[in-house]
Amino acid sequence: MATEIIHTTPDCEIVSSRIFNAPRALVYRAWAEPNHLKVWWGPAGFTNTFNEFDFRVGGKWSFIMHGPDKGNYANECEFIKIEYPLLIAWQRFSKPIFQVVATFEEVPENKTKLVFKMLFNTAEECSKLKPFVVDKNEENFDKLEKELLNIVI
Repeated sequence: MATEIIHTTPDCEIVSSRIFNAPRALVYRAWAEPNHLKVWWGPAGFTNTFNEFDFRVGGKWSFIMHGPDKGNYANECEFIKIEYPLLIAWQRFSKPIFQVVATFEEVPENKTKLVFKMLFNTAEECSKLKPFVVDKNEENFDKLEKELLNIVI
């Protein structure tokens, strides 16, 4: 069980970011509350079934992503760092294995810059996924933008 965020080099990271037209607390809620997260998490066409979502350091996040191709993809994760409203990090135990670090930064005009990092132990592991996940992360962000419109402050 990893309890710390691993230190990586750029060749071991996939980094996606976007500025959302919503306050930081709202964007953070979309990640921290399972009733919102399950709606938008994953690329276009994917849905989720959450089996467990214990949002605390050491808490488990167990879910199945249902792909548009009818595939089911089990995900087992553990939260390793949570700092409201700045950061959420978890370790993924399902293959492929990596860590995720999401940071939330206030930017002018009540917007939020989200930086989403996928951290791998080796450049080889990272390079296997990079050709696919960069565009899929953008699809994920598109779904998040839509969900942000449904969250009542």
